[in-house]
Amino acid sequence: MLLNITRENHTPLHQAERERDRLPPISSHSSSGLDRGPKLPYPSLNFISNHRKEDGSHSISSQFILPGIRHGTVRHGRELPPICPNVRLKHQHQHRITVDNLPPEVRARFATDPVMPLRTKTVKEFQEDIERATVSGDWKHIHDFYLTTFGSFLELNAAFKKDASPPFNTIEDSGINTKFINAVYDALSLTPPDAQRAVLKGIINSLLREWKGRRTKDDLRAYFILVQNPQCTSPATYVIYAHLLRQIAALAEADHYFLMHWFKKLSQKRFKQLVERLHLFISTRLFPVKPEELPPMAKCSWWIPSATKVLSLLNAANIISSTPILPFVDFYNPTLDHTDFMEDYRIWQTQGNSTRFTFCQFAFILSTVVKKAVIQKDSEQQMISMARQSLVDKVSRRQRVDMSLLFLNIKVRRLQLVSDSMDELTRNRADLKKKLKVSFVGEAGLDMGGLTKEWFLLLIRQIFHTDYGMFMFFNDSHCHWFSSWKCDNFSEFRLVGVLMGLAVYNSITLDISFPPCVYKKLLTPPVVPCDLDLPVGMATLTLDDLQQVMPDLSHGLAELLSYEGNVEEDFSTTFQVSQEELGVIKSYNLKPGGDKIPVTNQNRKEYVQLYVDFLLNKSIYRQFTTFYYGFHSVCTSDALMLLRPEEVEILVCGSPNLDMGSLQKAAQYEGYSKTDPTIRAFWDVVLGFPLKFQKRLLHFSTGSDRVPVGGMADLNFKISKIDASTEWLPISHTCFNQICLPPYKNKKELKQKLTIAISNAEGFGLE
Repeated sequence: MLLNITRENHTPLHQAERERDRLPPISSHSSSGLDRGPKLPYPSLNFISNHRKEDGSHSISSQFILPGIRHGTVRHGRELPPICPNVRLKHQHQHRITVDNLPPEVRARFATDPVMPLRTKTVKEFQEDIERATVSGDWKHIHDFYLTTFGSFLELNAAFKKDASPPFNTIEDSGINTKFINAVYDALSLTPPDAQRAVLKGIINSLLREWKGRRTKDDLRAYFILVQNPQCTSPATYVIYAHLLRQIAALAEADHYFLMHWFKKLSQKRFKQLVERLHLFISTRLFPVKPEELPPMAKCSWWIPSATKVLSLLNAANIISSTPILPFVDFYNPTLDHTDFMEDYRIWQTQGNSTRFTFCQFAFILSTVVKKAVIQKDSEQQMISMARQSLVDKVSRRQRVDMSLLFLNIKVRRLQLVSDSMDELTRNRADLKKKLKVSFVGEAGLDMGGLTKEWFLLLIRQIFHTDYGMFMFFNDSHCHWFSSWKCDNFSEFRLVGVLMGLAVYNSITLDISFPPCVYKKLLTPPVVPCDLDLPVGMATLTLDDLQQVMPDLSHGLAELLSYEGNVEEDFSTTFQVSQEELGVIKSYNLKPGGDKIPVTNQNRKEYVQLYVDFLLNKSIYRQFTTFYYGFHSVCTSDALMLLRPEEVEILVCGSPNLDMGSLQKAAQYEGYSKTDPTIRAFWDVVLGFPLKFQKRLLHFSTGSDRVPVGGMADLNFKISKIDASTEWLPISHTCFNQICLPPYKNKKELKQKLTIAISNAEGFGLE
C-alpha cells in the first residue's frame, strides 16, 4: 500500500464547515514530518492501494512516497522529508539523501526495531483518573493519555499489551489486555470533546507512520485495537474509519488469519458491535442521510469494498467458532435489498471473483430476500427463454401456435397422483423451466395458483408417507430420511428432487421435514459437475449432523468416544455395522476387512467418522444422487452458489420464525371487517396462543407451519365468513391460505371451536 499526501491551497471555508471539524489536522510536530495545512472540508491525506490504471500505469502522485508494505515493494533506504519545506535541495535527483548514506549518529534515530516504551497504568488506575477528572473538571491528564496512547502503533502496544516481553505470536492469544481496552473505550464517551478529538488525531498519526516490509504481530494488535473504536459510528469519523478499514483489508492472508482468530475471542457484545458498526458504515455510504457530510462517491469507491472485506473476516471468525457467536442472519445487510442486486449478480456471473468488487463475492451479506429475488428473476429469464424458443420452433415449422406451450402443463388423476405426476414430468422434461400449470382430470377450473399448491401438497403427502417406503420418519428428531433399501429403479427419488426444484422455481413453500444435512448434501457441489462420473452429495458430515437425524444413535457414539475404559474389551465391536432393510438385517463393512478389525481406544474416532459417513452418505448414495440430479434439473441457477444450506431450506420450506402480529396486519377479509367482534375475538385468541398452537393454526390454514421468505405478508392470508351454525368448526382451504369462520357468539366459544379444529386436523387441514 502506498500513501499519497498532497498539500493544496484552499480558500477559507464557511463557518459551518469549520464547525464540523470532520478530521483533526495533523500536528506540526508529528513524527510523520508533515506541516499542519489549512483545515479542509475533507482531509488532504489519501491512502492509495497499488492498483494499475487501464493503460497499465500506476495511479500514484505524491510529494513523499513511503515504502510499499503490501505489494512487495523493496527499498534499500527510506526517503526523508525535506529538511525545511521552503528550501529546495540542489541536484536532489543526482544526490538523493537516504538513510543508508547518512552518518551513523543521524541514522540511529531511525532504528529498525524501536524499543517499546514502558507503560504501567492499570485498569483500576485509569478508572480512578476518570473519577478524579469528573469531579475536578480537569481532563488534561486524560487528554494526554489518549493522545499519547493512540499516537502510534508502538504506544498502543505499550499501553494494552499484557506483557511487553513475550511476543504473543499465536492465534490463540492476541496478547491484549481486553479489560483495559474496554475500560478506555467505554470511558471515551464521558470525556470532553477535545479528548475525543485527541484519539482521532492519534489514530491519524498512527495510520500515517512509515512501515517497511511485512506487518509485525504488534502492528496486527494495533489494528485489532483501533477497529474496536466506538467513535466509528458517526459520519464525522468515517474518513478515518475508511482508511483504517482499507489498511486492514490490504493485509496479507496470513495476517487476516491471525485477526480472524483474535476476533472470535471477543465477547458476543463487542463482536456484535463490530458487525453493526460495519453494517452502518456500508449503509450510510450507500444511502447517506446528509450526502454533504461524506466525500463524493467517485472519490471513495473503495470504502464499501474495504468494509465488506473486513466484515468477511468477522463472518469467518463466526463460522470457525465452536459455537457461532451470532446467528448468520446478523450478517445480512437489509439496505442491500434496495440496491440493484440483479446488476451486481450479472457482473458477478460474467466476471466471477475478479478484481471488480461485487456483493455476490461476499454472499453472506445478502439477505435471503435478495437471494430469493435473484433466483426468481433468473428463473423468469429462463422461463421466458424456454417459452420463446418453443414459439420460434413452432413458427419455423409453420405449425399452429398454442399458448399452452408457454407453460409446463401437468394433468393428473387424483387416484393415480404419483404415477401420473412421474409420467407427466418425464414427458415434459424439456419444459421444466416454464411456468407450472396443473389440472386434475375430470375437474373444471383454471389454475390461478391454488391447483398448483394443492398438487404439491397432496403429492408430497403421499410420497413421504411411511407406507410408501421411500422415506423413513424418526419420531425423536421429527424428520424424514431416505430409506436405504436397494432397488433397480430410483426414479421416484428424482421426482422428489424435481418437486423441490419446481417449488423453489415457482415460489411454493413445501411442508417437508428434512434435516439440515440434506441441504448440505444438495449443495455438494452447488452446480452439477460437467463430469457426470464425479460423486455428488458426498458432504463432509459429523456427529452433530447425525444428531439431527438419529439422536439416540448419535448419543451412543458420543459415549463411545468419551468412554474411559477399554473399548475393545467392553464394547466388542468391529468395523462392521448392520441395518434393517425391508425386514431383513444386512451387514456392511465400514472399511475393507472391517468385520475382522476391532474398535479400540486408538481407532474409535475413525470408526465413528466412517459410521456417520456410511449412514448419511454411502448407504443412501444412489437414492440421493437421483434426488440431487432431479433438483438440479430445475434449479440450474448460478445463484445457488450464493446460498448457505440453511437458506436453501428456507427457500424450500419457509422460515420457522412466526410473527402473528405481522400476519394480523397483512390479513385480508371476506364477509368480515377487521373491526367485527368475531375478528377481534379471533386475533385475541390467536395472539394469546402458545407458539405450539400458533404453528398448528398456520399449518391448518396454509398446509405448512413455516413462513415464506418474504414474511407473513407473502402468505395472502384470508379470513372468510360462512353462514353456518355456530356449532360448526372452522374450515380451512389450504390451497388458498384461507380460514372460514362462522359468526361465533363470543370469544370463549371461538377459542373452543378453533382449538378443536387445529388440534384434530390431519395432514393439511380439513379440506
